[in-house]
Amino acid sequence: MIEPKIFTVGQINRYIKNLLENDCILNSLLIRGEISNFKAHGSGHLYFTLKDAVGAVQCVMFRQYAEQLPFVVENGMQVVLYGSVSLYEKTGQYQLYAEFLEPVGVGVLQTAFEQLKKELEAEGLFDVDYKRELPKNPSCIAVVTSPSGAAVQDIIQVATRRNPAVKIAVFPTLVQGANAAQDIVRSIKAVNQWGKADVMIVGRGGGSIEDLWCFNEESVARAIFASEIPVISAVGHETDFTIADFVADLRAATPSAAAELATESLQPKIERLEKMTLRLQRDIQAVLTSADRRFLFLMKHSVLAKPLAYIDAQKQRYLQKQQMLTKQVQQQISQKKNKLEQLSYRLQAVSPYAVMQRGYSMVTTEKGKLLTSVEYVTIGDMVTICLQDGTLQAQINQKAVKSHGEKESDI
Repeated sequence: MIEPKIFTVGQINRYIKNLLENDCILNSLLIRGEISNFKAHGSGHLYFTLKDAVGAVQCVMFRQYAEQLPFVVENGMQVVLYGSVSLYEKTGQYQLYAEFLEPVGVGVLQTAFEQLKKELEAEGLFDVDYKRELPKNPSCIAVVTSPSGAAVQDIIQVATRRNPAVKIAVFPTLVQGANAAQDIVRSIKAVNQWGKADVMIVGRGGGSIEDLWCFNEESVARAIFASEIPVISAVGHETDFTIADFVADLRAATPSAAAELATESLQPKIERLEKMTLRLQRDIQAVLTSADRRFLFLMKHSVLAKPLAYIDAQKQRYLQKQQMLTKQVQQQISQKKNKLEQLSYRLQAVSPYAVMQRGYSMVTTEKGKLLTSVEYVTIGDMVTICLQDGTLQAQINQKAVKSHGEKESDI
């Protein structure tokens, strides 16, 4: 009798695992479903359940595949999973081993774009308060782009046409490919460290969303936000929008438009300068013409035509004025002298000393007061008698009062 073969649990799990992994359908398939029970492990592996209306299956995506996802996996997301079916021998549970995920209905890159945009907007990187004004007339513009692309030529041509004096500093940068984002960040930091640019243009020409994707990377967005120099984002065509456009201080539809925004056209100033130059030339010519006429007039004047005769004439005028002034002064002196003599005669006529010469005298009291009445003195008072040639001291021994129309009486 043949005894039945007994298998271990591990042997059965390994057998089933081999069956699953060698199945041509199960080792490479696409499955559509909704993500639930999502968990990102600290090791970098992703664990989740993929389900639909009638079933569910456990899934795992190892770190080497998870790091390549351009978007963040979220619960409720409808995806198409590419991978294989295998068995986890330790638990005997089969599961899907995912190598790639793609959102259903929306492209992978578009999903990543919307997720990063939402995250950065929530952090405030798009806020208007952080936007800086561009300098009106920059002396130097830094351009972060490919040195061989058409975009850099457009920027240089437009900027120098609008302002021939502006300096353009090109920082050669990768703008497409796996290492482009890292190179853009490096160039932005280099421009800030250089410190001689007034404004920075970051961008490239048009392309597909894959070509422009480096400008949607989070590292590029944060480098633009951290820049101390104002940044103009000029990526692709007018219809292309990237994360860099939202973070930058100003978005330009094209690289050429960025050059226009970064510079101020000198043509209006040149035209105004030309008009001012013509006006100044006319004014100078008018002044020169007037001066020439005045010069010709002066050349005909006697001062320049016959200088000695002019000097003689001026000398004669001076002598005449001198004689006239001398005559006027002498006349005034004579008039003042005559008036002084008249006043002197009048003063002598009313002077009390002139009266004294005729035999009169003037009597004053001891206090020097003029004595005009006998009532002002009494017997025994001392008085002073002033004559024309001196004074006498006298004492009143007697006085008599004479009334009008009466004989004088002794008192």
